Amino acid sequence: MPLIDLDTRSANCTVYAALQAAVQHQPQADLLFIESVTAAQYGIAAGALSYGQAFVQVQQWREVYQSAGYGHGHRVGLLLDNRPDFLYHWWALNALGVSVVPIHSDMRAAELQYLIGHSEIALAVVLAPRQSDVAQAAQAVGSDCVVWAHGSNAPMPRAHNPPPLAHLAVGRQTECALLYTSGTTGRPKGCRLLNGYFLAAGLWYAQLDGVCVLRRAQERVITPLPLNHMNAMAFSTMVVLMTGGCLVQLDRFHPQTWWNSVAESRATVIHYLGVMPAMLLSAPPSERDRLHAVRFGFGAGVDHRNHAPFEQRFGFPLVEAWAMTETGAAACVMANHEPRQVGTHCFGKPPPEMAYCLVDEQGVDVGVDVPGELWVRANGADPRLDFFAGYLKDDEATEAAWAQGWFHTGDLVKRDAQGLLYFVDRKKNVIRRSGENISAVEVESVLAQHPAVKACGIAATPDAVRGDEVLACVVTRQPLPLPERAALAQDLVRHCLDQLAYYKAPGYVAFVDALPVTLSQKIQRGQLRDWARDLPQQSHCIDVRGLKKRQA
Repeated sequence: MPLIDLDTRSANCTVYAALQAAVQHQPQADLLFIESVTAAQYGIAAGALSYGQAFVQVQQWREVYQSAGYGHGHRVGLLLDNRPDFLYHWWALNALGVSVVPIHSDMRAAELQYLIGHSEIALAVVLAPRQSDVAQAAQAVGSDCVVWAHGSNAPMPRAHNPPPLAHLAVGRQTECALLYTSGTTGRPKGCRLLNGYFLAAGLWYAQLDGVCVLRRAQERVITPLPLNHMNAMAFSTMVVLMTGGCLVQLDRFHPQTWWNSVAESRATVIHYLGVMPAMLLSAPPSERDRLHAVRFGFGAGVDHRNHAPFEQRFGFPLVEAWAMTETGAAACVMANHEPRQVGTHCFGKPPPEMAYCLVDEQGVDVGVDVPGELWVRANGADPRLDFFAGYLKDDEATEAAWAQGWFHTGDLVKRDAQGLLYFVDRKKNVIRRSGENISAVEVESVLAQHPAVKACGIAATPDAVRGDEVLACVVTRQPLPLPERAALAQDLVRHCLDQLAYYKAPGYVAFVDALPVTLSQKIQRGQLRDWARDLPQQSHCIDVRGLKKRQA
């Protein structure tokens, strides 16, 4: 249950106000805990930071930004990984009405150029080794964005322009963050998320019941998920503020040291992705398996074959949930009541504040146990209450997503006679690899720039560990003998690695004579997906997964 005394429905309520209220209530309690693996990765001190200590950092940065002229209506990019500094800067900027745009540290030239140009950030605060990359990207798109290396001796650059919304009060309807989600027919879309979105997420989580009851000022939430995703920003971070808990934000998921980190941090709640249980189960059983204080896991996508074995071995429930960046907690469903239908892809029964329907291609409701696209909205007078505020610079896409007064999720779901929902598949053409959403169109646009490529199509192929892997079907300009295909496949992947985050590059390259296309020469995505299921077993498909490694 919430600890802080805060009216989250108040017009002037913000994320910063939630932090301020929590600090006033328990300044000496642990807000952040940096365990030793993350501390070593980032070169920072391990240990706990209290609410009061963190607030001092936030206030110092608030003064720096305010003195430099940043304020309501500006956007500032943050490339700070999962460091505590990300949170300090976010909260400081939020106090001034500045929206933050998280920048994934794996982004490369093409992605950086798009994000900087599209978001129109006034400033990018980045890790020193990436300053040059980000500055070059800004220059390439003609942006006047200033790039400042975090930790440098240089003073904070002054804002070029005054805050565009300085005449308006900062509050619940102020944009808090701009998060990019993979598009299905083009570039990633920028989701405008207001303060109300984040407050609603924290409150929803804090009020869970069933197997996910949170104890006031007692929970320690450990998550390896990136702060550029809504799960870490809106759920784990905000519920800690709402309940007076402690956040254990890891740099990323390290299977070999995971249980050590859990034990060291005294974590009581974990956040997971489907890839994590599979990796943890692959390790030999150990006495460490139950030397923890974890009460439950919050996540999605656990393989049905791993769900029950994981719970039996490690001794706590993995509670499956469903949400999207666009929906936040306004349409979040969680299987937090028994029986949870373990191992069935069940993600629970929708809460009373959420309306939903499952429809066929004609928008007609489907029956029980029949897959249909999930459409959602908030109950009450405002169907969009606490959803995303819209796609930046794309009103047409926003309204299309809300056609007929429902948000169209693009996910295929079925319901049983008791009203429980089960995930079936994604209608959208998005590849989900180890929790990262990858737009096929984005990868295709980069791959098509290679001089050897005449045409290409990207689809997901099943991967036992990562859920999906990226498969590229490539038509070359000139026929190639078999021995030359392997070399070209590797060259194509390196070409993608220069432009995209490593996880977006193809893990398989299949050389084909032609792509399946419609009469209007558009790729037949359904047929391409069918191909992708079987191609990795065929001789003309080259396995290049070994080239996909995180870049230093």
